[in-house]
Parts: sequence; structure tokens; C-alpha cells
Amino acid sequence: MKAPKRKLKVLISEEEIQKRCRELAAQINEDFAGDSVHVIGVLKGSFMFLSDLVKHLTIDVSIDFLGLSSYGSSQETSGVVRMTSDLALPIKGRNVIIVEDIIDTGLTMKYLVENLRTRMPADLKVCTLLSKPSNTREDVPLDYVGFTIGDEFVIGYGLDDAEFSRNIPYIGVVDFDSQD
Repeated sequence: MKAPKRKLKVLISEEEIQKRCRELAAQINEDFAGDSVHVIGVLKGSFMFLSDLVKHLTIDVSIDFLGLSSYGSSQETSGVVRMTSDLALPIKGRNVIIVEDIIDTGLTMKYLVENLRTRMPADLKVCTLLSKPSNTREDVPLDYVGFTIGDEFVIGYGLDDAEFSRNIPYIGVVDFDSQD
């Protein structure tokens, strides 16, 4: 299988992403000073963001991952969230930060927050690299937001296009008007 041929415009540069990761980590360090956090990455899209974010955390950190999907192979949410893999570690009584790549409709994050609250963490925060408030249909508390973007199809830095392009080190907007 070959990657889709897409023309990209840089929306958020690698340098801007790294700077924002440092700023978000500084805020988390301040908010949880003297405590520890259990960081949960939502696979697959958050892996690059989570990795860069936790490099700058100076508090005690444990990491876990889970898989959720509401997209399948399309560019639009199906509206149905399914868990593809669950946590390996319990979160009861722990300070938890969910790390997500993008909040689009909010459906996936609402499902995840409700699911994790039943597991009784001491605290539950949401950290997202990207937020699309114009698309949000579900009210989801976002405690740490990297960037707010418009209603554009973005790929790179963990975000995919049919499972490709996650390795691009910046966030790019797909230019559908100039495709081959």
C-alpha cells in the first residue's frame, strides 16, 4: 500500500511545536509540583506529542497507553467510539493526564473521560496538542491546549492520513485544491 500523495502547507512548524511542548510541561510541572502524574497517551496519534512533552516534565511520571478509534479509515469521525486497547496499569487514586493529538468533535474524549472517571483517579486532566473548537459537539474540559486550529484536515507529528504521514515533524494542512 502506498501513501496518499498530498500537498501540504506547514501550519505549525517543528520549532513551534517544541516550544509549546516546553511551555505545557512547565505548566504541568507547576500544577503538580511535589506530586506525581500518570500520563496516558491515546494511540496512535499522540505518541510523538507525548514523547516530546514528557521529556520536559521534572515531576515523577509514569506512562501508559490506550487505543481508541472513531475514524476508521476515513477523514471524518464515524460517531462511534471503540476501545482498541486498554490500560496496562490501574489509575485508582492517581493523578492522571490524558494526552491526545487532536480534539475535533470531542466525542472520543468525552467517551474516554467518562470511562476513566469510573476508575476513580485522584485527578483527571486533559492535554491536547490541537483543538478544533469550531467542530466540537461535546463539552470536554481541556486543561492544557497546545494550539487552537480551524476546520482543516491536518497531518504530521503523529496525525495520520490513512495511517501514513505520522512521521512528518510538523503539522501540515492538506491542500486539497492543488492535488494531482
